Amino acid sequence: MKKLIYILCGCFILIAVYSCKKNHQTDFRNFLGDHEIVYTGSVGKVTIQPGNLEMGLKWAASSDPSITKYVIYYNNKADSQVVNISGKTDTIRAVIKNLAEYTYSFTIYSYDKAGNKSVPTEINNAKVYGPLYIGTLQNRSYNATTPYTVSRDGFVTLNFITPDTINTGTAIYYTSRTDGNPKTAVIKGDSSSITIRDYKSGTPVTYQSSYIPDRNALDVFQVPAIANFPTIIGNAPCDKSLFRKLRLPNDMQPLQAETDLEQLWDGATSPKGYPNIFHNNGQGSLPGTITFDLGKTYTKLTQIEEIGRNCCANPNDFEVWGINDINNAELSVPPTDPNWKTAAVAKGWKLLKEVKRNDDGSAPYKVDLDAGATPVRYIRIRFISASNGDPRTANLSQITMFYDVFN
Repeated sequence: MKKLIYILCGCFILIAVYSCKKNHQTDFRNFLGDHEIVYTGSVGKVTIQPGNLEMGLKWAASSDPSITKYVIYYNNKADSQVVNISGKTDTIRAVIKNLAEYTYSFTIYSYDKAGNKSVPTEINNAKVYGPLYIGTLQNRSYNATTPYTVSRDGFVTLNFITPDTINTGTAIYYTSRTDGNPKTAVIKGDSSSITIRDYKSGTPVTYQSSYIPDRNALDVFQVPAIANFPTIIGNAPCDKSLFRKLRLPNDMQPLQAETDLEQLWDGATSPKGYPNIFHNNGQGSLPGTITFDLGKTYTKLTQIEEIGRNCCANPNDFEVWGINDINNAELSVPPTDPNWKTAAVAKGWKLLKEVKRNDDGSAPYKVDLDAGATPVRYIRIRFISASNGDPRTANLSQITMFYDVFN
């Protein structure tokens, strides 16, 4: 009897399970509309390409051959853009235009021709740039210490400091001396200088920088305003290989042969020590003079740079004189004479600059000359006083003269 009861119970359980299974299958088919769901291949990693009021999206094409299009939704799916697929391609690209300057989210689906779609791919924090971003851009700064240098050939090198954002380049606008026409050169963001070989003297140089907000950006953004570069004067160092010493009456004598004037044009760029300096013999008293030949006539000398000794007796007050014809240029009075200046002018010497330093006189010190376009070949320096108060001695490491190569 018990065995029969067990058999009957087992039958009831099987019937119940079968009924439940059948009902579930029926419900599932009703839910799917009596067919199975088909998903197309989904979009993988998407590269964001921000632009000027537009956004570029790029991703690798799916290996699913059934895909016929992609749809990109944005603005909370209120707007969309369709990318149709025709033929085999490795990369899918889309550019969505007419956007606001804003941070967007995008959702991308792939579709086949039957309308089946993929699972969504979300792209967040996609920033679009525009007028607000452009308004923050500034032109790249030039090197304020040495904005430019000029070679003896008239080549102008413009120097810039490192930009602080992603600078794609800076356009340099100038006038060519070859034909007088405006020209443009571009210095790249990773370069600190650019050389212009045909700059026309006396003409302005302006510049305008461009930036991208992101390495993958679609567009380059240019600073709205054009900036002015400092006025370029053709300052180039005179050729020291042509320099020669002269000894006019009453000029200082060297302490020894090793401390003569040749030490002043050996190319040193920092203070030197004894005996690699000009050191007078200490006879007599200041003021005292030295004279040398530049080796050629310069139409317009522009600057002088002087470097003192690495310790003492460095000039802190001296005059720079120039003349083009040394014949009959000798003075009958010593440099200590109160009438020396008057006598020098009478002989044709022109005062190019009186230099007064407020330091110990050792470091390189460059000043502009005042004489303008005066042809000069011979230089005479009259030392008035030394920084340490020595009444007889003048020590120097280097003298460099500069001229305007455009004159």
